[in-house]
Amino acid sequence: MVQKAKILLVDDRPENLLALEAILSALDQTLVRASSGEEALKALLTDDFAVILLDVQMPGMDGFETAAHIKRRERTRDIPIIFLTAINHGPHHTFRGYAAGAVDYISKPFDPWVLRAKVSVFVELYMKNCQLREQAALLRLQLEGGGKAEGGEARESAGLLAELSARLAAVEEQAEALSKQLGDESTDAAAVATAAHLERKLTGLRRALDALEPGSSGGQTAVN
Repeated sequence: MVQKAKILLVDDRPENLLALEAILSALDQTLVRASSGEEALKALLTDDFAVILLDVQMPGMDGFETAAHIKRRERTRDIPIIFLTAINHGPHHTFRGYAAGAVDYISKPFDPWVLRAKVSVFVELYMKNCQLREQAALLRLQLEGGGKAEGGEARESAGLLAELSARLAAVEEQAEALSKQLGDESTDAAAVATAAHLERKLTGLRRALDALEPGSSGGQTAVN
């Protein structure tokens, strides 16, 4: 069963959180509420999120300050942040959002379909990265057991290798389709760059897996 991605919704107004939930419910992912920057940072201590929707104007710790804390933490620095704001002070205000680490900056009222489409891109990238980590973990187990298997263990290892190759091929196909979709639709540069990074990791994993094939001379290939 594929685990659902978690999306963090941060806004001090309950009606805004309710509206976001209504818009994003069609994605069928886990939506987590936070009514302040402090509450958001607390949620990020224990859970992994695919993307964060962060209101700029909040009492106490505002969106910019919250984003700064998120980007300083090693565990959370790579989580995409989409800023939502009801005010527009021009290019300087928008630039401050991007400088704080946002991948996008959307003014209210926003188009629900556009917001849902943007969030879905980052959810899909997150799911592909989760699959990649799973394949890498299985591959490391195979590498650690390399050269020690005999007889039935060797046949079991060969079966695991074939299963890994098939599962990796499925992820490669999905990642290629996603990259093509992002390129065709001229999506945000951050999403395109993330997809390219994912494809590079998949290429390295494929090389390491190929090195384990019988007769290969690269059995000691490392996976980073």
